[in-house]
Amino acid sequence: MKVEASFAAQGLMRTLGAELTDLGQGFCTVRVPIRPETGQQHGFAHAGLTFSVGDSAAGYSALSVMPADVEVLTSEMKIHLIRPAAGTWLRAEGKVIKPGRRLCVVSADVYAEGDGADRHVATLLGTMVPTAL
Repeated sequence: MKVEASFAAQGLMRTLGAELTDLGQGFCTVRVPIRPETGQQHGFAHAGLTFSVGDSAAGYSALSVMPADVEVLTSEMKIHLIRPAAGTWLRAEGKVIKPGRRLCVVSADVYAEGDGADRHVATLLGTMVPTAL
């Protein structure tokens, strides 16, 4: 419930039309439509969209392993853009690599969906900081 409530309160994901589609202990999947207003000049999803959905999936995977009174904030996140994100949806699959009380190492793989084949378009690796808000 905590993760779902937090996701529902996130204005950027709501603005982008993102959906929380899978959630478990240490993992989270978020999907977002690729729309003209979130694209770049060549018609692909903008790298900013790819980063945003990957960061959210990774962050919510971290939140899923935290105590009820703890939130997480991104400390650092890097992205490897593997290929252009062409399709109708982006799907980010976040997971916890190493949970911790002070730092939580996370990753996310982002896939472009459409035309019957999913294509791996980006990998993110980062650190979440548990915090009491």
